[in-house]
Amino acid sequence: MEQQFKQKVVMITGGGSGIGRAAALAFAREGARVAVADITEEGGKETVRLVESAGGTARFFKVDVTRSDQVQALISGIVSQWGRLDITLNNAGVDNDMKPIVETSEAEFDRVMAVNVKGVWLCMKHAIPQMLAQGGGVIINTASALSLTVLPGSSPYNGSKHAVAGITKTCAVEYGAKNIRINAICPGVIRTPLLENHPNLPELEASLLPLHPIGRLGTVEEVADVILWLASDRSSFVHGALVTVDGGWTAQ
Repeated sequence: MEQQFKQKVVMITGGGSGIGRAAALAFAREGARVAVADITEEGGKETVRLVESAGGTARFFKVDVTRSDQVQALISGIVSQWGRLDITLNNAGVDNDMKPIVETSEAEFDRVMAVNVKGVWLCMKHAIPQMLAQGGGVIINTASALSLTVLPGSSPYNGSKHAVAGITKTCAVEYGAKNIRINAICPGVIRTPLLENHPNLPELEASLLPLHPIGRLGTVEEVADVILWLASDRSSFVHGALVTVDGGWTAQ
């Protein structure tokens, strides 16, 4: 069977672990050349190693998505390496400790907003001109089930993911006629290293499981499958959508 992304160029921020790593491996299996972008060299380079050991093509780019100059350099570096940019997965993100707003510091708020909102905004701002120049592209933003509902004790994260939803829809309306398809995924609680390494994992998992009517948490591979579908021609009329991958959380 022919690889569906053969010779396509894919940029993945937050590609050093979790959903980003799973997506990088999945795209590479389908023939894409993958730019693994992350602020952490160790994780990003490990993703590249895993891609290459499986016979794929990838390169690591160190980037702080909150810095416009670094995002511009990332896009330029990818185009210099492979000549184009077909798909971007704007996936870099951080969360915050669960606590009420009055106990949340301004620094915590600023950090979450900088990465989760400004990072997505900058990656779109600097990727879209390249996509316009080459005649089109696909953008997928990592939003959250918390783009559609809320979880008390997480006002910065909730707010940031609602903002990602708004940016996604706005840019979809702005650029749909320019052959740039823009959507967002909205995962529920996914088994990522961030979750698995939590110091109180049993208690945390017990509190999160009931949110999901399907009766379990999601896997990074399940999210990657939806990302690949959104990036493919099979979803050619899906545009400006917030696609839930949440085990029924937001259906309640």
